[in-house]
Formats: sequence, C-alpha cells, structure tokens
Amino acid sequence: MSGIIGKKIGMTSIFSADGQNVACTVVEAGPCVVTQVKDEETDGYRAVQLAYGERKEKHTSKALAGHFAKAKTTPKRKVVEFRDFRVEFEGGVAIGNEIKAGEVFIEGDFVDAIGTSKGKGFQGVVKRHGFSGVGEATHGQHNRLRAPGSIGACSFPSRVFKGQRMAGRTGGRRVKMVNLRVLKIFPEQNLLLVSGSIPGAKNSYVILEK
Repeated sequence: MSGIIGKKIGMTSIFSADGQNVACTVVEAGPCVVTQVKDEETDGYRAVQLAYGERKEKHTSKALAGHFAKAKTTPKRKVVEFRDFRVEFEGGVAIGNEIKAGEVFIEGDFVDAIGTSKGKGFQGVVKRHGFSGVGEATHGQHNRLRAPGSIGACSFPSRVFKGQRMAGRTGGRRVKMVNLRVLKIFPEQNLLLVSGSIPGAKNSYVILEK
C-alpha cells in the first residue's frame, strides 16, 4: 500500500470524455517529506512515515523537533505512516526525500480517502439516524414530532439492547471512502481531482491510499 497526505480544498465538477458532468473533490496532495523509513530487521514491519503541512517551531515539542531535524526538514503538522508500500518504491524512499502526488498516482487510479467528518454536535434521532418522526399524529402533544418512540420492551428483557439508535453526538469521526477515481492531476500545483465527495470540512487533512 502507498499513499500521500493532503488537504481538502473544496468541490467542483468537470466534464468527462463522454460529456457527463462529474462531481469531484479538489485535494492538495503533498509535497510530503519522508521522516522515517521502517524495515523488518529493526522494526518488524515495512513502512514509510510521511509528514505534511508547516507547523511553527514554538508549537512543536522537543521530541518532534528532534525527529524532524533528523530528517532535515521543518516541523510539520500532520504525520502518517503507510505500511507495506509498493514494490516500485522499494529502495526509492529515504529520509528527507520529497514525495509528490504525481509520483504516487496516475489519472484513472482508484484510491481510498480517509478524513474526519464534520462535527455536528448533539443531534436527535431524526437528523442522526434518519428517523421519520411521527408526522402529525401527535394526539395533541406539543413535543413528540421528532421523538424516538419506544426503545425496548417492558418486563422482558427489562433492558435496552446495546446498539439501540438514539440521540447523541454526530460527526467528528474517522470516515473512509473507498474506490474513488483520480480524474485529473495538476503536478505543478500538487492538486488532484478525485471523483465524489471526501469526508471533512474545507482545509481539513485527508489521507489518500492506493
């Protein structure tokens, strides 16, 4: 597996070769710096650690500052480890190397996008789980339109089953969208156009895996 760290810029649409208007997400993918290379002899597995985004030195701990100094790079905001990188990268990555989107992906590749969904706070069952509510059949009660209704039986089993869909905090979770196609690459600007939507708000960090 190989991938890259990026930032979600926003959404747009382009026309495909057959004239279809395709919605896509604009991702600024890289450039990322290789800050660590792990192998089976020393670490027990093969992996490459990439870093992306600038961070002020005063907001960087001494441990991280030393880690980035070893890679001869400035402090970064996002650090991600990619395990079992592809064979063509074998021996081609070294500490301090810069990885760009055009070196990892080509147009037409299918990628998995990982991001943190937008946090929406505490929400009821209608918004959180898509319950329909009770319509207008409230029999005169003023606060039952969007209520969850019954949540379990009475004497048996005398409890609410685990996993019962209820109100609660919505969003703000790690979400993975699979099999998104890379529609277009702009190597000069390090931009990717990926089909469909990617979880997260604008300027949020995303991980693209191949």
